[in-house]
Amino acid sequence: MRKLIYGMNLSLDGYIAAPGDDIGWSVPSDELFQFWSDQLQAIDLELYGRKLWQTMSSYWPTGDQEPGATPAEIEYARRWRDLSKVVFSSTIEEVDWNTRLVTGDAVAEITRLKAEDGGPMHIGGATLAGAAVRAGLVDEYLLATAPVLVGGGTPFFTALDSWVNLNLVETRTLPCGVILTRYGTRR
Repeated sequence: MRKLIYGMNLSLDGYIAAPGDDIGWSVPSDELFQFWSDQLQAIDLELYGRKLWQTMSSYWPTGDQEPGATPAEIEYARRWRDLSKVVFSSTIEEVDWNTRLVTGDAVAEITRLKAEDGGPMHIGGATLAGAAVRAGLVDEYLLATAPVLVGGGTPFFTALDSWVNLNLVETRTLPCGVILTRYGTRR
């Protein structure tokens, strides 16, 4: 059975995007890019909701060709392009960059993918991840907490039906001030 990891950058007050879907506050340092790049290398499959897919696919397919791209950004872009991805959406008609589109029941498909043999999967996007959390499918939470307060927007955690008890697995601070925290779901 595969492990499912939910991880994203978030503000200290718990948002993955400020009002208006603004993520300008979350521009990662080279250390944070390297961390996320290492995470990409360690997983077999990336699961996206529509909004996060549109954000990622609008930049990363050619992010390594941007003027001034750092070595960490170049490495991240290349790994992102090569990684197998699944996008869950009922409004998108096609996807590319090693990506498969699922228009049906996301929880049923994630459950099926988890039951397969293979390496870890990563899920991103608050709405999609929220459905997986409520269904008890997330095994690990990875928070990259930025030293910024945005005051509102899209929360990392959506409303839950019941508590999810966790065990602290790791905490470390990057030189840029981002605190990385990893929790395992207590089953």
